[in-house]
Amino acid sequence: MTNNIFGTTRILGIFGDPVAHSLSPLMQNAALREAGIDAVYLPFHVLPDNLPQAVAALRPLNILGVNVTVPHKEAVLTLLDEVDENARLIGAVNTIVNRAGCLHGFNTDGAGFVQSLAGDLDFDPAGRRVLLLGAGGACRAALVALAQSGAAWIGVANRDPARARLLVDSFSSRFPGTAFAHLPLASSLWEQALGASDLVVNTTSLGLHGEEVPLPWACVPKKCCIYDMVYRRGGTPLWHAARAQGHPVADGLGMLAAQGERAFTLWTGRKPPFGVMKSRLLAELADN
Repeated sequence: MTNNIFGTTRILGIFGDPVAHSLSPLMQNAALREAGIDAVYLPFHVLPDNLPQAVAALRPLNILGVNVTVPHKEAVLTLLDEVDENARLIGAVNTIVNRAGCLHGFNTDGAGFVQSLAGDLDFDPAGRRVLLLGAGGACRAALVALAQSGAAWIGVANRDPARARLLVDSFSSRFPGTAFAHLPLASSLWEQALGASDLVVNTTSLGLHGEEVPLPWACVPKKCCIYDMVYRRGGTPLWHAARAQGHPVADGLGMLAAQGERAFTLWTGRKPPFGVMKSRLLAELADN
């Protein structure tokens, strides 16, 4: 059932390319209905060349706000009137709020990730050792959020060692309380880092289409938590492998819901009804 549309209904949405696969409309509209807010959340397929016009149109169309997803999170920064300090640090915006024609950019991904760690794994990063797989935008958001949460050590492992080194070098001086390392995959340093980690996070897209994320499980302590930012119906290969090995494990569904809850609050000034977004996501994946 869709939201009722009136002359007073405000519009929210998501800009992406592609965007048809997005589950954000399902969870956001469920929360808007439950909260009794006169708004509707819509998907907008925005090609990269059309991003400046799409962002500019938020003002005359009086659109309340939008989420921004791949491939626009970095490009949108220069198109906004104001960008939150945390979003600028991460180098990406995933939420735009239209305040009387002034467009404000935020990033709720990192905070949503840490919230999911707490809710899905009962994991507090403070004083812990975390190994991140990948070196893209999702890794940047996770790294910043983990460092801000007091992680003692953060390692970045990537197929391209130079990219991992560049990421680590760009943040090490900003967070002197956290030790950083960049690691080549399939090396003795990589195996040693796994053996000392409290949490391993897949920040890549591997697993979305059933790809394996190869981990030398013999090197991973049983107490080590595994977090896969990817989610798919039936679970990702990494999720299944971690469960089979007896590790605490969670996928990215909790992060999707948590970042969406924070965006909801930025747009409406209200907290969404507790648990509605994640419940709607779980129901959708169970039904398909």
